[in-house]
Amino acid sequence: MSAAAVLNPEPAPILACTVSRDVSNFDLLIEDMEAELGESWGDLTFQDAVVFLAQPDADALEFIAIAVDGEDEHDLARISGIISEAKEKGIRVILIAEEVSPIALHQLLRLGADDFVPYPLPEGALHEAIERLGQSALPPELPHATDGAPTFQATGGRDGVILAVHGLAGGVGATTFAVNLAWELANPEPSKKAPVTAPRVCLIDLDFQYGSASTYLDLPRRELIFELLQDTAHMDAESFQQALLSFNDKMHVLTAPADMLPLDFVTGEDIERLLDMARANFDFVVVDMPSTVVSWTETVLTHAHVYFALLELDMRSAQNALRMIRALRAENLPAEKLRYVLNRAPKFTDLTGKSRVKRLAESLDISIEVQLTDAGRVVTQANDHGLPLALSAAKAPLRKEIQKLAQSILEVDRAAAAATA
Repeated sequence: MSAAAVLNPEPAPILACTVSRDVSNFDLLIEDMEAELGESWGDLTFQDAVVFLAQPDADALEFIAIAVDGEDEHDLARISGIISEAKEKGIRVILIAEEVSPIALHQLLRLGADDFVPYPLPEGALHEAIERLGQSALPPELPHATDGAPTFQATGGRDGVILAVHGLAGGVGATTFAVNLAWELANPEPSKKAPVTAPRVCLIDLDFQYGSASTYLDLPRRELIFELLQDTAHMDAESFQQALLSFNDKMHVLTAPADMLPLDFVTGEDIERLLDMARANFDFVVVDMPSTVVSWTETVLTHAHVYFALLELDMRSAQNALRMIRALRAENLPAEKLRYVLNRAPKFTDLTGKSRVKRLAESLDISIEVQLTDAGRVVTQANDHGLPLALSAAKAPLRKEIQKLAQSILEVDRAAAAATA
């Protein structure tokens, strides 16, 4: 080796770049990039990135890390152009965001960002994101991980029952029903004939905008939920379990995200992966649906063993039920899976009310299989305290009715399991 080569070593090849308005605003990103890539990375402003990506030198990049914060939302068009240009050149994109609105973040992710990491960066988050890209900071002669192969694995050895809950109008009590049904399934009545093993139960709140299952159980909403939903292709049993919260060590809950998100933030494929993962790890999966019908409602309906449709004894519920039935039949979807639940039903002695219920069922050509009592303030107080009815008003008639329904579901499941044994 010549002396000149020693004195003037070739610079390390640039494998990645950060792209931001001012990288000094993301000091943790600088530290993590140095830890992962040493001197094999560079920094570009948004303006510089537009110019650089058009040059042949950009072809050597393995990925770019685009860092944005709330002040960058007015510049989404240029940032979107950078993502599109990078994707055209086959350059992977990691999006790093701090205090960016869910709508803006959703827009950037839909353009093709390969991974997302919140800022401030959690410890090891950038390293994990790079590994997921198959672009870890290994020497060039070592092979990278295979690109494009999803790591989704639904392991757990179970084959759970999916019970979806859909309110046919706002305020009909769908979430209250879902929360209490999940709790009653997780806490079956003891049997004198034989010991009863409590099933593993998971409650999933898919109302990304107004989901309140976390409120009714006094559970926090975490950013981890958003991260799981935006990259279900790389979800495994471990990451799914980490996103769940335990309530009283009896059941697990996947809450709605911390921020309001568009309902089309996920696709039918995302929901299918989520349900498959839940079924593989739990005996019963209760899904609290948004009242709005979205593109992936069909996915849940198709996978659900029972699809509870909640309504009240009023005109809006009747009209919405009719719309729902027509929509399902027009698309040749399994409308027969719907099980109609009448909430705030008339009391046993209310003969006029009973007659109205009968006329409602006949006019819609449906069977109302479950009628739930109006518990009034008892329900509001339980939800405000973050407790199921069983823990706050165990003797309430509504709690007894949901408990009876849960018990019948458990008995049917046990009979089916015995028949296939």
